Amino acid sequence: MEGLFGAAFKDFVLVAADMTAAQSILVMKNDEGKIYKISDKLVMAVTGDSGDTVQFAEFIAKNIQLYKMRNGYELSPRAAAYYTRKQLAEYLRSRSPYNCNMLIAGHDPEEGPQLFFIDYLASLIEIPYITHGYPGIVTLSIMGEYHRSDMTVEEAYEMFAKCVQEVQKRLIINVPNFKVTMVSKDGIKHLPPIKAKNIPEENKGIPETEQYAAIPVAV
Repeated sequence: MEGLFGAAFKDFVLVAADMTAAQSILVMKNDEGKIYKISDKLVMAVTGDSGDTVQFAEFIAKNIQLYKMRNGYELSPRAAAYYTRKQLAEYLRSRSPYNCNMLIAGHDPEEGPQLFFIDYLASLIEIPYITHGYPGIVTLSIMGEYHRSDMTVEEAYEMFAKCVQEVQKRLIINVPNFKVTMVSKDGIKHLPPIKAKNIPEENKGIPETEQYAAIPVAV
């Protein structure tokens, strides 16, 4: 039922995660946070078993912070993705594997914005745009149609809004709210959540009253 969207552009990376917490056929809440801060310019969007996602995301975040404390500098997004993949692969071969699918988005001073796709089998690939979960079935083609590396924040947000709109039209599952986070050279910022009830028939991107209402992510 869960869904993640991610897209990398020339100056920033945008990731979105649905905010639905469900147990079997029941929706428990619609404001769940599934995007975790890993470092100052790195986030991880995770779906999967609720216990596994929280524990694994915190495990990765704390170990990357420990690396920074010991060495005096942070891992790059690529190095963090490889480290995450290694940990996931090791647990996959143990008696307690993590059932997590994730997107790792970050900004590197030399390589620029980067987006990495990792699934529960520890497959890793860097990619310009990608989705996870059932919503990806009907939204990946939208990203393929509209994605451009030179898109502005507003255009990228509008593309994600189109994806959410399509999910409401095409899927029987209920995932009405998506949290959106941007990573750029300036750090991590939250954009206004995309809510299905607020998307007009012809969506117009970020509401004027909420444009650039960035909220720093809490440590």
